[in-house]
Amino acid sequence: MTAQIIDGKAFAATVREKVAGHVARLKEEHGIIPGLAVVLVGEDPASQVYVRSKGKQTVEAGMNSYEHKLDADTSEEDLLALIDKLNTDPAVHGILVQLPLPGHLNEDLVINSIDPAKDVDGFHISNVGLLGTGQKSMVPCTPLGCLMMLRDHHGSLSGLNAVVIGRSNIVGKPMAQLLLGDSCTVTIAHSRTKDIEEVTRRADIVVAAVGRPQMVTGDWIKPGATVIDVGINRIDAPEKGEGKTRLVGDCDYDSCAEVAGAITPVPGGVGPMTIACLLANTVTACCRANGLSEPEGLTA
Repeated sequence: MTAQIIDGKAFAATVREKVAGHVARLKEEHGIIPGLAVVLVGEDPASQVYVRSKGKQTVEAGMNSYEHKLDADTSEEDLLALIDKLNTDPAVHGILVQLPLPGHLNEDLVINSIDPAKDVDGFHISNVGLLGTGQKSMVPCTPLGCLMMLRDHHGSLSGLNAVVIGRSNIVGKPMAQLLLGDSCTVTIAHSRTKDIEEVTRRADIVVAAVGRPQMVTGDWIKPGATVIDVGINRIDAPEKGEGKTRLVGDCDYDSCAEVAGAITPVPGGVGPMTIACLLANTVTACCRANGLSEPEGLTA
C-alpha cells in the first residue's frame, strides 16, 4: 500500500482563497475590513520569519495587518498596556502575541490579558474552557487545520478511533477536544503511555504532535489509517554535505507511507495550514464582533 499524500500546501491555498472571498464580501456588503495585530517581542530569528509570513498573507487576503515589534527588554507593564490598547481598538479583530516571549515576561499572564473574542491563537483560558465544554470558542490554529484536512479526507469522522500522540496545550489537548466534538473515540498518548506502539496501532486516525523526530514508524500504524504529522524537526543531513540539515516530522515518513491510507508530508503538510487558519480565525472573530454569520467551512 502506498499512502495518499494529503497536500497541506494546496489545501491551505484553498482556505486562503475562501478567506479572501469572505473578506471581499465583508468590504462590499458591510464596509468592514478584518484586522489582525501581531506583537513580536525581541529578535528571535524563527519568530521574525513567521511574523513576516503572517503579515504578507494577511495583506494578500485583503485584510489589515498591524505589526508591533518591541525590544527584547520591553517591560511586562508596557506589553500589557499595548495589548489593552489593541483590545479596545475596533479596527483590530484578532490579536496574536508571538511566542516564545523573553524569559522575564509571564506568557500565561500576557496571553490571558488578550480579549478572548480577539484571541485568534485560541490560547486564552476562556477559549480553552469553551472548547473543552463544546461551546463556541476561538480554536487553536494548528489543530483546526488538522481537523479541516481530516474532514476533507474522510467526510464524517463519527465513530473512528483516533490517537493523538502528545499532550501539549497548543496542539495535543485541543486536537483531542476537536476530534471528540466530531464524535471520534479519542486516546491521548504521551511519554508515560504503556505499550504506546500497540495503542497507536489500533487507531484509524493518528495525529503525531510529540516533538520527537521520526518517533512513529510504520509498524505503529494500522493498515489504511490516516496519519497527520504535526512535527517539524531539524536533523543532520550528511548526505547533503557537511553541516547540512533537513526537516522531518514526528513520523518516519517512508515507513509510515507504506502502511497508511493517507499521510501528511513534512514539510508541506500541517505547517501551511497554521497561518491559513489564523486568517480564518481573524475573519471569524470579525464576523462575531459585528453580529454577522460566521464564514462557512472555516470554523470548527
